[in-house]
Amino acid sequence: MSERKAYLKIDGGDEIELPILSGTLGPDVIDIRNLGKHGVFTYDPGFMSTGSCSSKITFIDGDEGILLYRGYPIEQLAEQADFIEVCHLLYYGELPTQEQKQAFDKIIRNHTMVHDQITNFFKGFRRDAHPMAVMVGVVGALSAFYQDSSVVTDVRHREISAHRLLAKVPTIAAMSYKYNIGQPFAYPRNSLSYAANFLHMMFSTPCEEYVPNPVLVHALDRIFTLHADHEQNASTSTVRLAGSSGANPFACIAAGIASLWGPAHGGANEEVLKLLEEIGDVSNIPKFIARAKDKNDPFRLMGFGHRVYKNFDPRANLMRETCHDVLNELGAHDDRLFQIALELERIALEDDYFISKKLYPNVDFYSGIVLRAIGIPTNMFTAIFAISRTIGWITQWNEMISDPEQKIGRPRQLFLGPEKREFVPMAQR
Repeated sequence: MSERKAYLKIDGGDEIELPILSGTLGPDVIDIRNLGKHGVFTYDPGFMSTGSCSSKITFIDGDEGILLYRGYPIEQLAEQADFIEVCHLLYYGELPTQEQKQAFDKIIRNHTMVHDQITNFFKGFRRDAHPMAVMVGVVGALSAFYQDSSVVTDVRHREISAHRLLAKVPTIAAMSYKYNIGQPFAYPRNSLSYAANFLHMMFSTPCEEYVPNPVLVHALDRIFTLHADHEQNASTSTVRLAGSSGANPFACIAAGIASLWGPAHGGANEEVLKLLEEIGDVSNIPKFIARAKDKNDPFRLMGFGHRVYKNFDPRANLMRETCHDVLNELGAHDDRLFQIALELERIALEDDYFISKKLYPNVDFYSGIVLRAIGIPTNMFTAIFAISRTIGWITQWNEMISDPEQKIGRPRQLFLGPEKREFVPMAQR
């Protein structure tokens, strides 16, 4: 931590001394925790310039296109590790040994089933309910079934809850899909890997065995890794805020799923597919490019640029590689939407307008195409994101509970409403 200080001078008041804190990486931060004692607060809608916590989990440098999990570049993890290794790294802080990975993998496999009574919950939903709506309800309901690990101050209880959530969220997501299309639920198979098991639960039926394609399994595993955590985004901050009150982890993760459901957060890859469908044909691309360049047109090309990454999204090249692998495997390069995507990609990488504004294709641009090729329906895209991000949420929640400096979240406000008024009886209004 730095010994430097910042000073705030308020007209007619004293000069306020504020410590400047330095982290391992990233910009320094001004510690304003004692600012309220001087009768003033900061105003920062969207928390764009506010650090809500200290963390040792994930680091992003948006200007340089860097994403690190526990110090490891996302490129190395996506190319050399599988998702279970990444989960162990995020939660425990270190990559596992062979023995540790086998033990961790076995624990997760043994928790994949859900309590049989949970199947009754699905009957209360309409068949056409969005899978994310179902997941919010069912994941939150897990707290009513697993009360033996409900003491959030107990390290072992938190670990058991983390294992359960990591194992059961894919099962619930697949059940949401099966219920949606009117097929019977497919029980998990613990002989399969994490990603292969999910594909089995999605696509197998009692009539026909589903044999997961290794290329598609690898693609899904990489998608899980690339989306596992992303610092203090909206859904992660939601999980932390809910957890700061001492709420149980299942409720906190349900809150994170609800936040992720928003189209500005987890629905981006779904929006990319909608865009490609709207364009319809490669010949229509020029007019959509013209609209994107028109300052007076609110139209946006979804899948280009990123709120955090001001240069390039480090996950995008990995997802692009995976996209080509999947389409090669399935012989789907002639797919109409993929041809549109390829042309959009070419223009974005060559056009001066896109280059000057650094509007490069991001991870969502490619992941939607991959998921569609695998056979995942569009309304399940955000559910896939929720499966990926569960490990990040539960790791961030665990870190927050363990932090002695963490307090219940209580943002302040700039009040612009009426001053005190006297109540007027109905007859006198």
